[in-house]
Amino acid sequence: SSTGKLFEFSSSSMKQIIEKQCMHSKNISKPDQPSEDLLLENGDYVRLKKQVEEANRQLRNMRGDELQGLTIEELQQLEKTLETGLRRVLQRKGDQIMEQINDLRKKESQLMEENTFLRQQVAEMSKMGKQMVVESENVMHEGQSSETITNMSHSGNPRENDESSDTTLRLGLSCAGWK
Repeated sequence: SSTGKLFEFSSSSMKQIIEKQCMHSKNISKPDQPSEDLLLENGDYVRLKKQVEEANRQLRNMRGDELQGLTIEELQQLEKTLETGLRRVLQRKGDQIMEQINDLRKKESQLMEENTFLRQQVAEMSKMGKQMVVESENVMHEGQSSETITNMSHSGNPRENDESSDTTLRLGLSCAGWK
C-alpha cells in the first residue's frame, strides 16, 4: 500500500481465502454448473419475489379486489385488519384536528390581546385629540366669561348637541391673569 501497511488489507482468516480460491478454480473448470454464490443469490431472488407477490395480493385484498378466492376466516381476518387500521386513521385524524383547534385558540388569544392593545392605543389617541381640542378652545376663548363660552358651545343645532354631548369644565386662572 502507499502507506506501507500491507496488514490493513489482509484477511483475518487465510483459510477462507484459500477455500474461496479453490472453489472458484473448480467452478471455472465446470462452466455448465452455476457457482454457489449464484445459487444463493437466485434463492434470495425467488424468496423476495414471493414476498413481493404476497404483499401485492394483500394490498389488492385490502382495496377490495380479488376477494372471490378468500375463505370466511380470511375475510374475517381481513375485516379485523381493516377495522384496526381504520381506528388508527380516525385517531390520527382526531389528533390532528385537536392540534389545529389548539393552534387556532392560541392565535385567537394573540389576536384578542393585540385587539385590546390597539383599542387602548385608539382610546389614548382619542383622549389626546380631545385634550388638544379643549386646549385650543381655551386659547381661542381666553378672556371671555364662562357664560359666553357656554352659549357658544350650545348655540348649534339642539339635535347635534343631543347626539354628542361632551360637557367640559375647566377651572383656573387664564395665562393673562398671571402677569
